[in-house]
Amino acid sequence: MIERLLAADEPAPVTVRNPDGRSPLLLVADHAGNRFPRALGRLGVPEHEWERHIGWDIGIAGVCHLMADALDATLIQQNYSRLIVDCNRPPEALTSMPAISESTPIPGNASIDERARAARVCEIFHPYHNRIAAELDARQRADRPTTLIAMHSFTPVFKGTPRPWHVGLLYNRDRRLAGPLLALLERETGLVVGDNEPYSVSDTTDYTVPVHGERRGLPHIAIEIRQDLIADGDGQRLWAARFARLLTRAADEMTAAPAAAALAP
Repeated sequence: MIERLLAADEPAPVTVRNPDGRSPLLLVADHAGNRFPRALGRLGVPEHEWERHIGWDIGIAGVCHLMADALDATLIQQNYSRLIVDCNRPPEALTSMPAISESTPIPGNASIDERARAARVCEIFHPYHNRIAAELDARQRADRPTTLIAMHSFTPVFKGTPRPWHVGLLYNRDRRLAGPLLALLERETGLVVGDNEPYSVSDTTDYTVPVHGERRGLPHIAIEIRQDLIADGDGQRLWAARFARLLTRAADEMTAAPAAAALAP
């Protein structure tokens, strides 16, 4: 029997914004929140540490809310800290519940038994991903085209090394959306755009794109925005408006490309 992790009065692990959104774009945010279940305290991590990027994707919830409203798109977001369980890692990966994040020890993750691990996966990881799967299943039954947009933010300095990119686009095997979106971003004045930077997607290090995007054959992209650019409301509004505009154009170009190829002599 798995021990209960979340009390009945604690927030749900997943929130859906604009569930009846008509856009073909489905927004998901794996690291939108930094809540901790009361049963786990703060995992022995000081408050100033869990408020940093190791605890969540700073600013991305605000960007996603604005994008969902602007696009009339559905947003599915995860509300608990990535230090409890990282919802963009396979549950069996060491980085799913890290004992060290960047250079910060996470004492509460240092020696987790299988029962405790299972509780985190059962009560936080699975409800989030089951909700995404249910949304995609419903759209498939309705024969509704869908493009998966996984939203993240990244820290401007990692282990002492500055990162020059303002935004990065991540993908693995499928460049259908990455190609036109990269081209549009590179035309934006003053932006340094990462092509699979500062990270890349793989089956062993990621979960959302490989499982919900690639396995289903859906067009997709993981977007990483540097967190200092979206730490306040002004930055969130700027980037939300930018991606609401550019994602629509990129998706239109992606859809038109096969038709254009079919008409070519």
